[in-house]
Amino acid sequence: MLSILGFSMIAVFMYLIMSKRLSALVAIMLVPIIFGVIGGFFTELGPMMQEGVEGIASTAIMILFAILYFGIMIDSGLFDPLISKILKIVKGDPLKIVVGTAILSMTVALDGDGTTTYIITVSALLPLYKRLGMNKIILATVAMLSMGVMNMTPWGGASAMAMASLNLDASELFLPMIPVMGFGLIWVLVVAFILGKGERKRLGVVEIQHNHTNSEANSELAATTVSRDYRRPKLVWFNFILTIVLMASLIIDFMSLTILFMIAFAIALLVNYPDLKDQQDRIAVHSKNALAVVSIVIAAGIFTGIMSGTKMIDAMAITLVSFIPESFGPFLPVIVAYVSAPFTFFMSNNAFYFGVLPIIAQAADAYGISAAEIGRASLIGQPIHVLSPLVAAAHLLIGLVGTDFGDLQRFAVKWALGTVTVMTIAAIILGVI
Repeated sequence: MLSILGFSMIAVFMYLIMSKRLSALVAIMLVPIIFGVIGGFFTELGPMMQEGVEGIASTAIMILFAILYFGIMIDSGLFDPLISKILKIVKGDPLKIVVGTAILSMTVALDGDGTTTYIITVSALLPLYKRLGMNKIILATVAMLSMGVMNMTPWGGASAMAMASLNLDASELFLPMIPVMGFGLIWVLVVAFILGKGERKRLGVVEIQHNHTNSEANSELAATTVSRDYRRPKLVWFNFILTIVLMASLIIDFMSLTILFMIAFAIALLVNYPDLKDQQDRIAVHSKNALAVVSIVIAAGIFTGIMSGTKMIDAMAITLVSFIPESFGPFLPVIVAYVSAPFTFFMSNNAFYFGVLPIIAQAADAYGISAAEIGRASLIGQPIHVLSPLVAAAHLLIGLVGTDFGDLQRFAVKWALGTVTVMTIAAIILGVI
């Protein structure tokens, strides 16, 4: 009965989200409560939910301060010199322009926000694509491929959901994935080189006036991102060093990621915006993005708490294991790496990571495969996920570039699938899965 109740809850949860009957935030809290009551656990739900929320509190705090930190870095103009340098180097060479697109989008995507990544990348480089007559779908494709890899950061969404649903911390789930992401980024550069070489062959190298294009791009960038009043060009080197130290500290793992981001944000905010009014303005600007991600992670504590506390997840796993051929058991991480691609394309990350992933992880436990390993494998499908029409930022990108969604998907999907394959092979070789 618990298994039937659990699968019914997942089905209702996924239906409500995918049909847009309820928001993910509301559904992830109310649906498990209703099914918990139906299962006869009314008096026990309070402690279950409390335990679930407490278990992911640290992850939610880390995500909050990570979003605020990278927001400050973008506001202060940390990436402005990179944009100017790329525009100066690429000039009229389509090959350099496409590779520059990859480098810029990878860097900006550090904040894990697709909206910001697409706005800055397209605003800076679309004038060049237009002037040379380059295929704008290439611009969108390269930006999406970069975002597909960088979306695996803990503050990007997918990792946060995986950590929340499996009750893992970033050192267990994310840190082993860093070299795998590195291989994914190398693949993106390879794709950019291939596509850029094709454009160079088609168009040749065009001599253009750098200053005109640069000013055109920068004017669009200024209009679509943040007021120049908040730029801090004199602090670029300080912000760069601070970010490098932060990234190194994350890899060394000598302190909690939550504490590291809290300290780094406090330093960045104080140094870049010593005026209290400016600090309040910058926090207010980024609070919308932060609230959208953090609220769903905290709310997921209710979902995971009830799933675990009622033992529904255990019953569902037993049922699922009974349908998996024993010979397939050891290959579950590889299967999950590929299955996560279509799953997260046709359903939201919320539905997959909170609805499907815990069941798979529990089933994998029967074969001696850890939840962390399954969680890592589940992230590898993100390059396909960003192509989904369910991703709001994808629609923004389509609007900015001015192309058709279907055309972009047909053009980009093979390259995105290549990213998934490269990262899966890298993860196996490195022992991550």
